[in-house]
Amino acid sequence: MSAPLVVSIPHSLGRDEAMRRLKTGLSRAANSVPVLKVDEERWEDNRMIFRVRALGQAATGHVDVDEDHVKVEVTLPWLLQRFAEVAQTAIRNRGRLLLTKRN
Repeated sequence: MSAPLVVSIPHSLGRDEAMRRLKTGLSRAANSVPVLKVDEERWEDNRMIFRVRALGQAATGHVDVDEDHVKVEVTLPWLLQRFAEVAQTAIRNRGRLLLTKRN
């Protein structure tokens, strides 16, 4: 198994507001990417555990929400490893948009 892809996204929302935004964010992000399907999304305190599928391959991970940053860890299957840099950039950009825009 490969090392997880880790992305840290700073924010100034506080934990509760960041979690509120993230609770709808994964599904919305998946809807905007036709090849991405959310298989599982569950929350345990301030951690979201997820499993998504892209191009027939499953990726698992979790999101830890803190007062001033969000840390995303995703383990990609070997077939999707070549897209790791693209995925890291997409996660960072989508996360910043979700955690900085005004609702």
